[in-house]
Amino acid sequence: MNRLVRARPLLATGWGPRSSPPVAFVRFRSTDAVDPRTEERVADECDVVIVGAGPSGLGAAIRLKQLAQKDGKDVRVCVVEKGSEVGRHILSGAVIEPRALTELIPDWKEKGAPLNTPVTEDRFMFLTEKYAIRSPITPPGFQNHGNYIASLGQLCRWLAEEAEALGVEIYPGIAASEVLYNEDGSVAGIATGDVGIGKDGTPRDTFSRGMELRAKITLLGEGCRGSLTKTLFERFKLTEGVEPQSFGLGIKELWEIPKEKHQPGLVVHTTGWPVDLNTWGGSWMYHFEDNLVSIGYVVGLDYKNPYLSPYKEFQRFKTHPAIRKYLEGGKPISYGARALNEGGYQSIPNLVFPGGALIGCTAGFLNVPKIKGSHTALKSGMVAAESAYVALQEHQEGQGAITLSSYPEALKKSWVYEELYNARNVRPAFKWGFWPFIAYNAIDQVLLGGKVPWTLKLGHNDHEQLRPAKECTPIDYPKPDGVISFDLLTNLARSGTNHNDDQPAHLKLRQPDKAISVNYNIYASPETRFCPAGVYEIISKEDGLPALKINAQNCLHCKTCDIKDPTQNIDYTTPEGGGGPAYDKM
Repeated sequence: MNRLVRARPLLATGWGPRSSPPVAFVRFRSTDAVDPRTEERVADECDVVIVGAGPSGLGAAIRLKQLAQKDGKDVRVCVVEKGSEVGRHILSGAVIEPRALTELIPDWKEKGAPLNTPVTEDRFMFLTEKYAIRSPITPPGFQNHGNYIASLGQLCRWLAEEAEALGVEIYPGIAASEVLYNEDGSVAGIATGDVGIGKDGTPRDTFSRGMELRAKITLLGEGCRGSLTKTLFERFKLTEGVEPQSFGLGIKELWEIPKEKHQPGLVVHTTGWPVDLNTWGGSWMYHFEDNLVSIGYVVGLDYKNPYLSPYKEFQRFKTHPAIRKYLEGGKPISYGARALNEGGYQSIPNLVFPGGALIGCTAGFLNVPKIKGSHTALKSGMVAAESAYVALQEHQEGQGAITLSSYPEALKKSWVYEELYNARNVRPAFKWGFWPFIAYNAIDQVLLGGKVPWTLKLGHNDHEQLRPAKECTPIDYPKPDGVISFDLLTNLARSGTNHNDDQPAHLKLRQPDKAISVNYNIYASPETRFCPAGVYEIISKEDGLPALKINAQNCLHCKTCDIKDPTQNIDYTTPEGGGGPAYDKM
């Protein structure tokens, strides 16, 4: 059998955020029956490896190189990104608060950062089925003076250019599939996934072994419900002593609307209809450049009725007269969905482990009343980078794993923790119901700015909240009209999502029988409704019995199934690198 040839260092491959990576790092050619998956992986080394080219990961990379450049030091920083290009898996509203960006790159305007539409007007409305009641007071979190409506994906592409100019190595289309450990149990880096494994689990002729990327420090910036982060939660017990994380599912469309209806800088948020008043939900509509409108809906994933479909709630929302009037005559351009953290201050895990740290939304820094997390994610990456840089300079060979103990303390002294602390009671107060929630937050947020001497607890996991189907009423959703509202598969085509069909499903059932014995029999298969991509489908087998079919190629990588499944029976894992949505201005 031909032995593997050591790959060139990643630096030598010459591909960056706008170029296509090779299919894999190492290709095996075998003339015998030895399974190539047992071969030792090629390894490369760097000082810091960062998983995820989102705001936190890119912010950390840029800050590390800034500090190294200032001191004349050589620090090798590598960023791996599972999307085919930087920004392809980034989805957000987004109204960008530029505070952290200004701290990182003070001359971002002169350098051409894609923040071109300043917010000019905020509106906050309560919806009934037919009416929209505008609040005379805009809640503090929805006051966006000084902020910008933009595409977070485009901003990340620009940040990637800035990072590369400083010498950061960025490798898109590469999925980090495994955490590596040293003999002492500390984190040693990451491994990328093998490619060329067929749907039946056997290597194909195109099989290529993954690669180990070992580092002194590993920073995980995977975003909400990161698959590697989830394993670290368990291994290092990082969530002990904190409140369970709470999540929402954000579903978004990008529209081009008639020029006469477009109001650049207009920001609209709503609450109320279409969900009932016991379900956490709300919408956004942002008018930005080129007659584009970002419109979306968030449903809290602690909802109780298994018949609820977040996707269909969003489609119904768009038919409201106060919203429909903007979309009529326009056309949808893109579609996507992503889970978001809503637990806030009470749910922040232990941020460090031997050999690395958690940054950005993988740790849960979203400011719920602002519906913003990109600025806090970026800042967390910068703070982690500053701690990492000092640790690298102080670390001596033979001292063992680096622990970034200064990172959590520095973050607590930053404005990130102040923001999250003052916002900590907003989401938990909803457990009392909608109107008590509104009354409480009028006092907590509007009058006192979150500076109250108590901290509320949410006290539950989202997946535990579903009630058996027999206790709930099915929801009669209107049929899509094909003009304002659309069927799921029509919209899914606008996401550009794509996966190699001949690979094992990256959505895995821990106990396959539970799909019928629990989900189907007790909860009426809620995964067929909470998934915004049509991944899960109940079919009839030849004997007439029901079975779950997983259409993994549809997946948007939103992680909702990993969060909401009632018995936590579904695990999201990374597919082959480059697979998934292909968001542009999302």
